[in-house]
Amino acid sequence: MSVQNASDTGIAATAPTTKQPPATTALAGGTSGAGEPAATRGRTSIADVVVVKVAGVAAREIPGVHAMGGGLSRTIGAVRDRVPGGRSNVGRGVKVEVGERQTAIDLDLVVEYGVPIADLARDVRENVIDAVERITGLEVVEVNVTINDVHLPDDEDSAPETTSRVA
Repeated sequence: MSVQNASDTGIAATAPTTKQPPATTALAGGTSGAGEPAATRGRTSIADVVVVKVAGVAAREIPGVHAMGGGLSRTIGAVRDRVPGGRSNVGRGVKVEVGERQTAIDLDLVVEYGVPIADLARDVRENVIDAVERITGLEVVEVNVTINDVHLPDDEDSAPETTSRVA
């Protein structure tokens, strides 16, 4: 018994094709033309800073999150917050990677003493994912939470007062 392949018989081999449904998100691109629905005419781009701010606000909403960022960024942020007219940085402690339809988020947190860290991290993840996906429409593929410090009740956020040697 001999086996013939499609090229031996002169018959063109064709792979079965499946038609893919159009993407449901309009984040990456759209179409143009008067015949197209208005909602699909054009392209929507979301900057990294948008995701950073949304994730930062969402993380701070969770009780038990004392501050965000590592030691140096918190120190610089504290100085910036004290400057008259300065704005607080809601993106402190947030790093993101944003693609066309997805994003990944890294958070650096300082937690209040006594708060169960595993529960806090879960609550932060859930709130950040919900807020980012709801507001931006991007799919959040991961939220990595790093706990950098624990704020103790007797810790003070400000430096101790020093007396001046000159009058």
